Amino acid sequence: MSQESERIAWLRDELNRHNHAYYVNNTPEISDREYDMMMKELEALEASHPELADPLSPTRRVGSDLTRGFAQVKHIRPMLSLGNTYSVPEVDDWVARCNDMLGNSGGLVSVPIVGEMKFDGTSISLTYENGRLVRAVTRGDGEKGDDVTDNVKTIRSIPLVLSPGDWPAEFEIRGEIVLPWKAFDRLNEERAFNEEPLFANPRNAAAGTLKTLNPAVVAKRGLDAYFYYLLSDSLPSDNHYDNMLKARQWGFKVSEAMTLLDSEQAVNDFINRWDKERRELPVATDGLVFKVNSLRQQLNLGFTTKSPRWAIAYKFAAERALTRLEYVSFEVGRMGVVTPVANLDPVLLSGTVVKRASLHNEDIVKSLDIHEHDMLYVEKGGEIIPKITGVDLDARQPGAEPVRFIKECPDCGSKLVRIAGEAAWQCPNKYGCRPQLIGRLEHFVGRHMMDIEGVGEENCMQLYDAGLVRNIADFYSLKAGDLENLPGMGPRTAQKIIDGIEASKNVPFERVLYALSIPSVGETVSRKVARAVKSLDRLMSMSAEELVAIDDVGPKIAEGIVEFFSIEFNRNIIDRLREAGVRTEIEVPVDTSASDKLAGKVIVVSGVFSQHSREEYKAMIEMNGGKNTGSISKKTSFVLAGENMGPSKLEKAKSIGVPIIGEDEFLDMIR
Repeated sequence: MSQESERIAWLRDELNRHNHAYYVNNTPEISDREYDMMMKELEALEASHPELADPLSPTRRVGSDLTRGFAQVKHIRPMLSLGNTYSVPEVDDWVARCNDMLGNSGGLVSVPIVGEMKFDGTSISLTYENGRLVRAVTRGDGEKGDDVTDNVKTIRSIPLVLSPGDWPAEFEIRGEIVLPWKAFDRLNEERAFNEEPLFANPRNAAAGTLKTLNPAVVAKRGLDAYFYYLLSDSLPSDNHYDNMLKARQWGFKVSEAMTLLDSEQAVNDFINRWDKERRELPVATDGLVFKVNSLRQQLNLGFTTKSPRWAIAYKFAAERALTRLEYVSFEVGRMGVVTPVANLDPVLLSGTVVKRASLHNEDIVKSLDIHEHDMLYVEKGGEIIPKITGVDLDARQPGAEPVRFIKECPDCGSKLVRIAGEAAWQCPNKYGCRPQLIGRLEHFVGRHMMDIEGVGEENCMQLYDAGLVRNIADFYSLKAGDLENLPGMGPRTAQKIIDGIEASKNVPFERVLYALSIPSVGETVSRKVARAVKSLDRLMSMSAEELVAIDDVGPKIAEGIVEFFSIEFNRNIIDRLREAGVRTEIEVPVDTSASDKLAGKVIVVSGVFSQHSREEYKAMIEMNGGKNTGSISKKTSFVLAGENMGPSKLEKAKSIGVPIIGEDEFLDMIR
């Protein structure tokens, strides 16, 4: 073995060990900087020695931008769901039933039981061969699930390669992919800031993230995983509890709450303890799971058609409070959408004081039939976001009027309009409504947009009300002297803001595009549009039909982009940003591989590809003189098709005789 290969192997082992110490044991041994330096060294060595590449290297944790669909995989052993119970007596009945079926009786639990947390996430099955992760599959319908191996590789608490140990040559381990509360809060704060729909709870967020087609997005979300069952033809022990202790030694995250219980009273005490202490856990839980410990006894108890007889889930009751409605306020977002918000008498719920809860839209207000000063039921359950679930009609005050959705903007007085096909109402006064204008300023300076240091929500309001910044281009006309006389602003703070504004001129074009607040153009769409069009000048001149050819750009988004740039106010803003030095195009390195091999060709890209992403293929087409389009017609030269090509496009191509070619043929064509 060469010196370089030895160093690569050592770095991989060390980084895997530090990942486990940080993400599983919560006991980091080195600083972030030291970790980053080791990672950079490994990346450089792997780049110099591609022959030593390993798909399970720690450097692969970040996820690839290559988009693929999910293949369906049949489970070797079916993943059945558990039977549920909602009361302690029902758990006791289950314990007694297990004892009776196994020929035991008496007050003691003759059949040892293991108590565990029931984490509120999405189920996963991992298969390891010779200590290496080879497959990760979702539960699906229990018989087959989606292969999400690439996404699971980005979860840092999951070992990709096991340290030397007594693990079986082949085994399956099952667990739950979860999104910790902190990561969930951060994700929803970003979505709220961008006026995107919020995830209702960490379970939905975890499931949605795991099924995201871009592993690079998954890597950023901060997923975690806990494991609860081991399967193999050569297990280390004949009981579940010891097997999971072994799994913990091998590097898997197994909950410290797992407890061996030897009596009915111990089972009940376990329930009472965790009904209180679960609120202190870093991840969401919705109950407990009890399992017969002996694998032989599990085999004897067997299964029903839907679930094992040797296990049962106890579900916690959703925490609910009753509090009085003070009033309903109507709040205007940066895109003009008006949201009703219930302002409540403060009430303690799941460890936090709740004062406000979104009512989302007019339809929900009507379905709940809320009247003035009603007593409202507020729930969290497994959700961090307070939710109004009902009204105590017996407590309704005589003569109370129903809450009615407003007809005019609460700020500018404009008559609201209903968004077609949605339950939302919108203020149409986009360029004269104060909360919309300030909201767009706040969005522009945000971390994922222009990231202007020193400017936050309060600063934007202050600058707007002082008449210094009325639109996003005004930021680039500010001088330190303009700011120094504002309340709370000294020379140092003022200069910090000016420096932040200057630094924002180097923000990449795709983030500039996202910062413009174009309707329905979020972070992902902005990135794809920017990479496809390369510059604002080109984007401003494109038709809706041309825009639809870009991945993830549907007719609604395309029309919104065209309308946005048709407004003179917005075009003037773009001119001012360009003059200020803000990047309005992608900086593309000169590519000597460009050619005219596809000159005059009109090409449709459809399906899921294995060698390059769709965006990369579209860039290749343009680089070689071709033109991308989203719909097939007689003018189409050919379709570049991957797996799962749209059936309607396939049928149309065949009906009018448009050639269909695959990846290899296309790559040969442009070489």
